[in-house]
This record gives sequence, C-alpha cells and structure tokens, in this order.
Amino acid sequence: MTIACEEHASEARLPHLFPGPAILIAVAAFAVLVPMFFLGNPSGHDFEFHLNSWMEVVNQWKQGIVYPRWAAMAHYSYGEARFLFYPPASWVLGGLLGLVLPWALVAPAFIWIALSTAGVSMFFLARQWLSRADATFAAALYAINPYHIVIVYWRSAFAELLAAGLLPLLLLWVLRAQQDGRKIIVPLSLVVAGAWLTNAPAAVMVNYSLALLVVAVAMVRRAPRILLCGATAVILGAALSGFYLLPAVYEEKWVNIAQVLSPGVRPQDNFLFTVIPDPDHNRFNLLVSTVALNEIVVLVAAAFLARNSRRNQPLLWWALTAWSAAALLLMFSVTFFFWEHLPKLRFVQLPWRWLLCLNLAFALWVTLGMGRWISRTLVCLLMLGVIATGWYKIQTPWWDGADDIAEMRDNLEEGQGYEGTDEYVPTGADPYEIKQNVGQVIVEGASQARIHVQQWSPEFRLFTADVTQPARAVLRLFNYPAWTVEVNGHLVPTEAHEVTGQLMFQLPPGDNRVRVTLTRTWDRTLGGVVSGVTAVLLVAVIRADKRRSKYMLSS
Repeated sequence: MTIACEEHASEARLPHLFPGPAILIAVAAFAVLVPMFFLGNPSGHDFEFHLNSWMEVVNQWKQGIVYPRWAAMAHYSYGEARFLFYPPASWVLGGLLGLVLPWALVAPAFIWIALSTAGVSMFFLARQWLSRADATFAAALYAINPYHIVIVYWRSAFAELLAAGLLPLLLLWVLRAQQDGRKIIVPLSLVVAGAWLTNAPAAVMVNYSLALLVVAVAMVRRAPRILLCGATAVILGAALSGFYLLPAVYEEKWVNIAQVLSPGVRPQDNFLFTVIPDPDHNRFNLLVSTVALNEIVVLVAAAFLARNSRRNQPLLWWALTAWSAAALLLMFSVTFFFWEHLPKLRFVQLPWRWLLCLNLAFALWVTLGMGRWISRTLVCLLMLGVIATGWYKIQTPWWDGADDIAEMRDNLEEGQGYEGTDEYVPTGADPYEIKQNVGQVIVEGASQARIHVQQWSPEFRLFTADVTQPARAVLRLFNYPAWTVEVNGHLVPTEAHEVTGQLMFQLPPGDNRVRVTLTRTWDRTLGGVVSGVTAVLLVAVIRADKRRSKYMLSS
C-alpha cells in the first residue's frame, strides 16, 4: 500500500478516476442490484413513499408544475404538504428517471446512481493519500458497505443513500483547511446545502460532523481560524438551501411534524440491540445492530493495524478517530442525554443512522490497516456473510414485482391516490376518519345544489356551485393555511371540518364561481430570495478568487 506525502501539491495527487476506477466502482454498484433481476424491487420501509412521490412529481410536471409543493394524491386525494417538507434532491432525481425509464426500473437505477456517486466521492477523498489501486478499493468498499446494502434491501431510504455521496467531500475539504484556508468555505457550504436538499436527518449529521471535524483539525493544526471557516460554511450552506429550508422550518407548525418522533421511531427506541413491545421493530433492530456490531469490530481492528498512520498522516488519523468514535458512541443508549439536549439531534430519529458516517471511516481504516489483498478479501467475505445471515436468519426482505408497481401507477393516474404520511398531515386533520368514496365537493345545508367541476389540479381547483340557500362547501381536500378560496371574486374565510380536517367555507345562495388556490406564502418568497442572493455572493467570491490567483501567478 502506497501513502502519498502530505506536503505534495494537489497537482501531484490528481484523482485519475477514468477509466479503470470509474468502471470498477460502477461494476461494484451494479453487483448490488443483481438479486433484483430475479426477485423484483426490494420493498423496504420507505419504498412506497418514495415511488409514489416520484410518480406524483412526474404527474405534476406534465401539468406544468415545475416545483411541486402539495402532494395532491396523498391520503387518497385529500393531499398533504409532502413536497414542502421533504428535501427535493431525491424526488427530483426519481422523477427524472421516471420520465425515461419504466417504473419497475426506476428504483434500481436510482440505487445504482447513488452507490456509484458515493464510490466516486470516496475515490476523490482516498486518492489524496492512497495509491490509485488502494483508493479504488476504498471507493468500492464504501459504495457497497453493509449498511448501504441494508438501506437498499430493507429500508429503501433512497434520500439517505443519496446523501452518502456528500460525506467524503465533507472530510476532504475539512482536511484541506490548513492548505487552502478560506477557499474551503465555498465547497463546504455546497456540501452543507446539498445535505439539506437531500435528506434532513443526514443534514443534521453533516452539520454536527462538520463541527466535530473542524474542531479536531483546528486542535491538531493549532489554527483557530479553521473554526470560523466551518461556521461560515454552515451559515452559507443553510442560506443557499433557504428556498427549501426556510418554508420547511416556518410551516412545520401547520402540520403534525411531531409524528416523526412517535413511538417506534424515537431515538430511545432505536439504539443498538434495543427491545420494545413490537416484534417487527425488534427484528429489524437486531438485523441492523448485528451489521453495526460486526462493522465496529472490524473497524477497531483495522484502526489498530493502521496506527502507524498517526505518524505519517496525523491530520487524517485524528479526524477519522474523532468522527468514528463519535458516530460509534451515539449508537448506544449511554449517549441518550445528548440525544435529548443537543439541538435538533433527536430529529435524526434512529441512532444507528450514524452508520452512514461510520462507514466512511470503516472503508478508509480497512484500506489503511489491511494492506494485503487477502485480508481485504476476507473482510469483504465476512461482511457478505453477515448480510446473508441477516437475510436468511433474522429478516427476509420484502419484494414488489412489476405488477405491484403498475398498480401503484394506476391508482395515481385514476385518481384513487395512495396512503399518505402522518407527519405531513395539516394540523387538525385526521386521515383515519376520511372517506374514500366521496365527491370532490360536498354541499351541506342546501336542499338543492348543482356542482360542476371545471378544473381540479394539484394547486388549483375551479368549480361552480348553484345552491338554493346559504350552504357550506366541504372539499375533498385537507385544510392548510396556504390554500385560499375566492367565491365570485371575493376572498372568503375557510375552516377545517371538525372530524376530518377537510377545507370548508360558506356559499351564498345562487350560482357561485369558486376558485381554490395554493398561494405562495411570504416564507417561500423570502427563502427564494435568500437562496438567490447567497448563490450570487458565492459566484462573486469564486470569481474574485480566480482573479486573485491569476494576478499572483502573473506577478
């Protein structure tokens, strides 16, 4: 195994990704998909959530809605504010794939892209210190590490899997802080913004990881200014993602967001080897805990074997040690105090999610500590054996065939909709009390009513209501503050149904023309402005740095 000297200029450490390493990473990612060709799509915990989201996004794009906000078909067409709160990167990518591929192939294609991206990202990091062959191994191991396979076959947490590609870049730019100084701020802010726009729990982990890493690097290098660079990157990253983040933060009081911490998905229910009165939960927790324990044992052994890297590469050694130790400890119940009191940490929900970060250290420690290819092969076989044991002895994955996916598509296209998500339901709504066989508009209090629906799209509804006396209209739509109603050109107050939370309003007698619109609230406008201004600022900084570099070279 070859380790490059830290003093070497970056030009001497070009990644040389193509063609060999890129092909090997792509092949390794493709190998993960092989069982799908025989068994179908693995239908993990979040599979239907993501696939329904992608299908609905495509449906809204075809109606001219460029950036969907309201998932109109959720809760069997009563709707929810899903696209306001769930970060856009995964549903945009899934939607784009759905435009060009059969739906049965969209999830496998998404998985292959996410795993390949993670591998390429790791290659760029590892190549700074390792030979091309060793960096390729680290990249492939990171791409198809055991936790990623658990995500693919048991969890279907596609957004979290996509976020894995950001973590090596996070470590790469933090480790370049001493060399590049404030130049790391822009790329680090892009990583932070990318995390917020990909997966909220991963973004929380990225922000805490960035804080930990810059502290470790600042202490090793005795350079406090690195802390300022990290803090600036956090602020700029949040501002850059403001078009999503600000509305999500402001409007969370309009939905039942507390459901993300309901029993079963709280941190205290998901530490390694935790048991609660739920056999299905316990079975999966045992599976992911077994995978985690084996990774931890191998990681500790590999780190011990790589102890000489402390002298050769102290910065890398301390960064990996601090990061992996923190990720490891946070998966055990002894750290529950921190889960309760550190800001937003509880919204990671599942402590074993820190495997996402631990896997980066796992891949690098194994590569650094086990220079012989025979020992690396044994580690890979061991991890494969752990996955196989979990597959056959603990919990077999669930599967959806092409017919199941076609049924999901048909339900959406025919207007039947799909089951929604509790945390995105508007406050006061009860999706368990709704009726699926009711019309789009119901009139209460009038002996006679004629309803004619002219348009019923995700963000706009237009209909006429001819009533003989004052009445109340109840829509097949959950009430949400962003919905406004105009009757005969005048805004009217709305209210929520006392049982279901459906949107209601009063109708005067006669022939009424009703417009229902999902308006652009002030927080979305402000978020867009913040993102735009920040993007312009970052472009200006990049151009200024380029001009400064040219001037220094010419002088």
